[in-house]
Amino acid sequence: MAEPQRVRKRRLSYSDLSLDDLKRSFGLSLDTVDLFGEIAPVEPDDWLVETLRKGQPLAPVSEKARAEFIIAPILLFIRDLLHESITLYSGVRFDVAPEKGLKGVCDFIIAKSPPLPTIQAPVLMMVEAKKNDIEEGIGQCAAEMVAAQIFNQRERQDSRTIYGCVTTGETWQFLQLEDTRLTIDKARYFIVNVEKILGILFHVLSS
Repeated sequence: MAEPQRVRKRRLSYSDLSLDDLKRSFGLSLDTVDLFGEIAPVEPDDWLVETLRKGQPLAPVSEKARAEFIIAPILLFIRDLLHESITLYSGVRFDVAPEKGLKGVCDFIIAKSPPLPTIQAPVLMMVEAKKNDIEEGIGQCAAEMVAAQIFNQRERQDSRTIYGCVTTGETWQFLQLEDTRLTIDKARYFIVNVEKILGILFHVLSS
């Protein structure tokens, strides 16, 4: 027997929302442009190069392996570059508007705040692409970005622009949300050119 409509709605979470859902519910407009083509690359240090060299063969094992051996080291390197002025949250619940499906566990949230038990001023939402499918993760990432925007507005935190990233570890695609305009970067970046990925992350988190 099919579940009542009200039950299905109550179970919606970030991963259930598509771009079409977000357009209908939050009035988003979509655009695709070259967001970061002019951003200067950032050279990794020897520690990060060696960590990625050792971690990449292990990354295909599981999503957890990708997070631990590729994504987390890159984010920690950026945090060092920014003199620890950002906080990394991994695998935390972020329930902002449950009645609209803006709830669930986020893979990574990067906030411009000192380390605190509760999330403060999220600026970058990151989604690990399930089954290595970048397209599949874009709707979820955009939903988390909308939630971050609403959260910042409620908390009177000055983060007008919210960024997002969907990554398989090997491939990275970025998004930007300003007011109701969601922009998807038409370029994808690859771990073999990690300098460009680092440059974009540094630009986004230091702006």
